[in-house]
Amino acid sequence: MDEFELIRRYFARAGRDPSIVLGIGDDGAIVRPDADRELVIVIDTMVEGVHYPAGLDPADIGYRAVAVNLSDIAAMAARPRWMTLALTLAGDDAGWLDGFSRGLFEAADEFSVALVGGDTTRGDQTVITVQISGDVIPSQALRRSGAKPGEDIYVTGTPGDAAAGLALWESNNVRNENQRQLLRRFARPAPRVELARELAAHASAAIDVSDGLFADIEKLLVASGAGGVIELDNLPLSVPLVAVHGKEAATELALGGGDDYEIVFTAASVKAPAIAKLAKRFSVPISKIGTVTRGDALHCTRAGRELAYRHAGYRHFVEASDD
Repeated sequence: MDEFELIRRYFARAGRDPSIVLGIGDDGAIVRPDADRELVIVIDTMVEGVHYPAGLDPADIGYRAVAVNLSDIAAMAARPRWMTLALTLAGDDAGWLDGFSRGLFEAADEFSVALVGGDTTRGDQTVITVQISGDVIPSQALRRSGAKPGEDIYVTGTPGDAAAGLALWESNNVRNENQRQLLRRFARPAPRVELARELAAHASAAIDVSDGLFADIEKLLVASGAGGVIELDNLPLSVPLVAVHGKEAATELALGGGDDYEIVFTAASVKAPAIAKLAKRFSVPISKIGTVTRGDALHCTRAGRELAYRHAGYRHFVEASDD
């Protein structure tokens, strides 16, 4: 099938969002933003074999392609609105496209995001680029640069699960329910969109956990011109993660594993009761794991004793060393 038939069959949908003046089918989309809102625009590219394994269920790939962008929208406390898709394919496998588009629209519908345009082309491998535009009340967007010494560091959910799930999938070793739960955490990230919008009233800075908890906290602290301490005994380790790997390995995965798409944020200590209420309301664990400090370094402690730890997180374009 040609490009236009592919788009018509798998990605064109009847318009249901009154903010879309013109959607798929023209040279560009026309949308009507709400008055007195600021736009937040994010984009993420997933390459087969680099950002997800080639044999992953195509519905999970489609869902994940949307979810990783929604996590960036969530980290800025924005509301997702419109999405574009650029898709490079090595072929036109109807079964793969059917599953991929189904997963993509499952995530889009769950978070009220409309696909308004994009592009498809042929290449040597599958490359998926999704851009999402959202909006936020002026001055209400969360940034990485607002953390202040003395504030607490929090994380939503249970980091480390997704990295463990990917490792299990790659080893073809998913045999029990704990392992299946970890795999699902990689295949179907849970972007904290609604929770993060509520956190905006209490948090001073935020970032989503994509490259690893330690590395992403470092990014937030660098942007804020501050240092920090993570107390390892306070890391929220999931029951499946500890059951499969044990506590020490689970701690390593929580610090260094990527792809969790949880939210790390900072807040003043007086905000703790309000944050606890949000955790209960959304049924999402929100754990205080550390403190923002003066200085420019991030440290780990256990029971107050400093431990040596260093993890750069996932980085593109970096060759492996012999160390």
